Amino acid sequence: MRASRLLIPTQKETPADADVPSHQFMLRAGLIRKVASGMYTWLPVGLMVMRNVEAIIRQEMQRSGGQELIMPVVQPRELWEESGRWEKMGSEMMRMQDRHERDFCMGPTHEEVITDLFRNTIHSYKQLPCNLYQIQTKFRDEIRPRYGVMRAREFTMKDGYSFDLDQDAFDETFDEMHKAYSRILERVGVKFRAVEADSGNIGGAKSFEFHVLADTGEDSIAFSDTSDYAANIEKAEAIAPLPDESEKLRHREMVATPGQKTIESVSKFLEVDKSRSMKTLIVEGEDRLVALILRGDHVLNEIKAQNLPGITSPLTFAQEARINAELGCGVGSLGPVNLNIRIIVDYSAAAAANFVCGANEDGQHFTGVNWARDVSQYETADLRNVLDGDPSPDGSGVLQIKRGIEVGHIFQLGTLYSAAMKASIQDKDGKSIAPIMGCYGMGVTRLVAAVIEQSHDARGIIWPMSIAPFKVHILALNYTKSDQVRRAADLLYKNCQDVNLPVLLDDRPERPGIKFADADLLGIPLRVTLGERTLSDNQVEFETRAGKDKQLVAVDAILETLSQAC
Repeated sequence: MRASRLLIPTQKETPADADVPSHQFMLRAGLIRKVASGMYTWLPVGLMVMRNVEAIIRQEMQRSGGQELIMPVVQPRELWEESGRWEKMGSEMMRMQDRHERDFCMGPTHEEVITDLFRNTIHSYKQLPCNLYQIQTKFRDEIRPRYGVMRAREFTMKDGYSFDLDQDAFDETFDEMHKAYSRILERVGVKFRAVEADSGNIGGAKSFEFHVLADTGEDSIAFSDTSDYAANIEKAEAIAPLPDESEKLRHREMVATPGQKTIESVSKFLEVDKSRSMKTLIVEGEDRLVALILRGDHVLNEIKAQNLPGITSPLTFAQEARINAELGCGVGSLGPVNLNIRIIVDYSAAAAANFVCGANEDGQHFTGVNWARDVSQYETADLRNVLDGDPSPDGSGVLQIKRGIEVGHIFQLGTLYSAAMKASIQDKDGKSIAPIMGCYGMGVTRLVAAVIEQSHDARGIIWPMSIAPFKVHILALNYTKSDQVRRAADLLYKNCQDVNLPVLLDDRPERPGIKFADADLLGIPLRVTLGERTLSDNQVEFETRAGKDKQLVAVDAILETLSQAC
């Protein structure tokens, strides 16, 4: 492709509303343009990258036995009511009516549609296993779209669904899809980790997320420094510490703490470490209020909390007016002693002795509190986020915390959808059973952004060879003014095309500085610069975008050099 004929609206300045490198460079390099909040047009160069990612996904899905289809973006309410998710999905799902006032939604995902297809198409165990997928537009009405295509409302996603006769067959399918996702990300060229995760609105017993490691990732992932254990911080288990039985128990005392309502202020006022102060969080239960108790230096994991029996989901913190009315004091003075509601104590908090907590009277706190003696009725659970340096749940090493961008998620659905929607098959004995399902999602547009987050420098994008829009970028300096440069550039351009090397020829009448800046911004892996000075010595300049040293290569050897570098 010739740059003079390609729509590449590059920008010198960074847009003010672009917060992360991928958003900045995708706008500046002319890959995308914003249409509305969380909605983007993909321009030719950006679309080339996306199609290259899709090609890798299709190859690996085919290798794993997947069959591609396409399902409608707009879905009828009736299917979602069968699964029980019409209301559960909440405001993130965009609902609408047609001219006949029938309810539909813009598909955020396709479990219902694929299950409906299965129950109307497949009836015998002889047709299993069945693994179907699509690469298609999704729409989720994010409350706050941000970070460009990483957190958009409209996006392209690969979603796949498997159906198996029994658990053993499903385990094989699930394991193969785990391997397929790993192969995809390896071929795309990113550093990633697969981690245990919460299943969220999709549901199911177990799931794994695939995260591209990047400092700008929205998720925190925890992994052992000596084993294969890895989990999203929402799922990572905080191991219960052993209580220090050597510590002598003190007497409980009530002390005045006027105006002190936070862990920081109370700890400072009483001159104790935050780990010795307990915070009491009041949340809504299914029947009444529930108190969650954590050490002052720990952070509540809301996903863990809302998954506990009897806690409302999503987790809802009680309003202060209700707390005052039912418990008799404000939020800053709450504690577990004589608290007449259900109490759930985090494992680490339950191991503490002689701690500080609110006295359930405004402006008063207890010191020297101990669990068995002062609080008899309570439960224990894992309520907190793990921390860097915590012991790994598998007993090997300690945890490290890194940021990650979730680009894939695979779920073990069991019969959650097939049973609810009465999808059944006949087994070899003629018995009707619900098939075991799996769900496998990968964000195509998000993966493009994640690659940039992991692979860029101050000047622009550095594309991995596997998904680059072009493999070779020919910079022809003074192309419109120099016959020598034009002839050499056109010949190299033709030779690259003849051997199927995707190539971009910058034949624009621009200054060399602009061409070099745009080349850095676009991030094409291999660059050949042609100028009159080097051509007079029958040489061209060759370099890689990844930063290897420039070298002069003979004109008649450059094609072989490029082919070997690819």
